[in-house]
Amino acid sequence: MTPLVRLRGRELHLEQPILMGIVNATPDSFSDRQGPKDLDELVARALEALDEGAAIVDVGGESGRTDTEAVPVEDESARVVPLVERLAARGVLVSVDTWRGPVARAALEAGAAMINDVSGLSDESIAVACADAGAALVVTHTRSAPKTKAFPDYDDVVSDVRLFLEERMNAAEAHGLPLEQIVLDPGIDLAKTPAESVELLRRLPELAPLGRPLLLAVSRKDFVGALTERRPAERDAGTLAAVGAAVRGGASIIRVHDVAGARDYLRVHDALANGTESTLELAAELKREAM
Repeated sequence: MTPLVRLRGRELHLEQPILMGIVNATPDSFSDRQGPKDLDELVARALEALDEGAAIVDVGGESGRTDTEAVPVEDESARVVPLVERLAARGVLVSVDTWRGPVARAALEAGAAMINDVSGLSDESIAVACADAGAALVVTHTRSAPKTKAFPDYDDVVSDVRLFLEERMNAAEAHGLPLEQIVLDPGIDLAKTPAESVELLRRLPELAPLGRPLLLAVSRKDFVGALTERRPAERDAGTLAAVGAAVRGGASIIRVHDVAGARDYLRVHDALANGTESTLELAAELKREAM
C-alpha cells in the first residue's frame, strides 16, 4: 500500500520519496549563516526551496543546538508565525519545527500544515492541536529532553526506537489524532552517538512494521561530520550518501538543507535503481558550459 499522509484537507501520496526543505528563522543555527534574518529573506529562501524541488518547507524558530538556552515561547512564535502566514497564503505546505504547545498552536492558527516535534511528543497537547486543525504531526524518537544532550546506554538502539515510536504514536492517537496524520522520525543524532546513528540508518527497514511513513533528517548531521571530518556547511556530499541509505531503507520524506542537490541525487538514484524512459536525452544547451 502506498504511504499516505493527510494534512489540512490535502493528501500526500508517497509513491516516491519527497523532500522537505529547511528554513531556519533562527540567528544561531548550527549550519546556516549566523545572525538575524528578516522576513523577506526567509520567504525568499522558502520559495527557492520549493523551486528546487521541496514539497514541504520546514520552518524553525529555535535552534536544536544543545549549547544554547531555550528561547522564550514569545520569541519563537514571533520568528515563525509571520513566516507561516506569508507562506500559507501562497498555498505552501508549511511544517513548523517546535516542541512547545503554545508555539504549535500559534503556527497552526497561522496556517501550518504539519508540526515537526523533535522532542518525542514531550507536550502531548501538540497532538490535540494537530487533531483539531487537521494537521499532520511528526513524532520523533529521542531519549533526551529538548535543548539537552544525553547518550543513553541502549541495549539495542533500533529496538528502542521502534518501541518508543509505537508508544508515542499510540499516545497521539489517544488524543484524537488519526493515524493518517502521523509521520515517524527515528531521530538520527538525537540522544544517539554517531555510531548509533549509522547503525540506525543501516537497519532502517526494521521500522517498517510501524506502518507509517518515515521522515529522515540526515542533513549535515554530526555522524556525517564524524565520518568525513568536515564542518556542517561542508557535509553536503556526505549527506547525499546518507540520503541514499535513507531511501533504500524505506524513508518517504527527506529533510535537507541543499534541496537542489538532494533532488538531483534522487532523480539519478531512481533511474539507476528502477530504470527510466528509453528516450532520455541531454538538451543541447546542457552539453557544455557557456562561453
